[in-house]
Amino acid sequence: MTDGTQTSPMSENGRAAMFMIGSMAMFAIEDAFIKTLTGGMPVWQLLAMTGVLGTGVFWMRLSRRGGRLWTRQLLHPMVVLRNLGEVIGAVSFVTALAIGELASTSAILQVLPLTLVLGAAVFLGEKVGWRRWASVAAGFAGVLLILRPGTAAFQPAMLWAVAGVAGLTLRDLATRRVPRDVASDQLSASAYAAMVPAGLILGAVGGQGAVLPDLLQMFLLAGTVVFGVLGYATLIAASRLGEASVVAPFRYTRLGFALLVAAVVFGERPDLPMLFGAGLIAAAGIYAMWREAGLGRRVRSAGQVDGLIRPGSR
Repeated sequence: MTDGTQTSPMSENGRAAMFMIGSMAMFAIEDAFIKTLTGGMPVWQLLAMTGVLGTGVFWMRLSRRGGRLWTRQLLHPMVVLRNLGEVIGAVSFVTALAIGELASTSAILQVLPLTLVLGAAVFLGEKVGWRRWASVAAGFAGVLLILRPGTAAFQPAMLWAVAGVAGLTLRDLATRRVPRDVASDQLSASAYAAMVPAGLILGAVGGQGAVLPDLLQMFLLAGTVVFGVLGYATLIAASRLGEASVVAPFRYTRLGFALLVAAVVFGERPDLPMLFGAGLIAAAGIYAMWREAGLGRRVRSAGQVDGLIRPGSR
């Protein structure tokens, strides 16, 4: 027997929305830690050290559940391609944070859902209607408003953010083709592990020496991993608990948190064109996600399955 009470879909969606907002806040704090660290530590060293720490965290998670850190499944071409995209995205995004502004970098990152629509149509053969194509065009127009190439406001550093979006798009498109029996924690551990050789190679090519982290830098490194892992876990919880059409738009609260952190911590003051561009990206992305979620409900109601793993990471 039960007590006659049930958890309503609305309350589940509300909890999922709160999880999503919390996740985005953690990612914004993680970005602030990374940007602070790049002021006194080479990018390659930051990537390598974060890779070691992140791999250790997910190895412990796997061990508690009886999972394995390494299996031959990690040699699957889609897993390798996913890790390549993760490395490109991380190197580019961290470089953008190091030499550019947090607000602009975070705003450009929000175009990712739209590049996924474009990538799925071009490379995976997914059918995209004119409405979602229009949202993609609007989002790219927002990116151009932030970049403003050919003007005095153009910041070349922001091209690293664009490269970061390209890498993360590759990562998420490859994720859709990763075999379902590869555990999420194992995928995450392998992605962090890939950062270690990538960072070392970057350091060897660039000829930059390592620095001995002081107490504050060690604290920030630990915070980067903790907030990154917590943000990831909370994001997964939100995705599993709530309906995609309700929860997904709350991803864009990250932009609000990023603007707040950029202003309070780093003293950044975005101008009106940048804010308008960021708003255009957010509006276009929210519409695209809402539209995709609606189409997904129609497919499920028709008894069809698309066989894809939806991206669950930032």
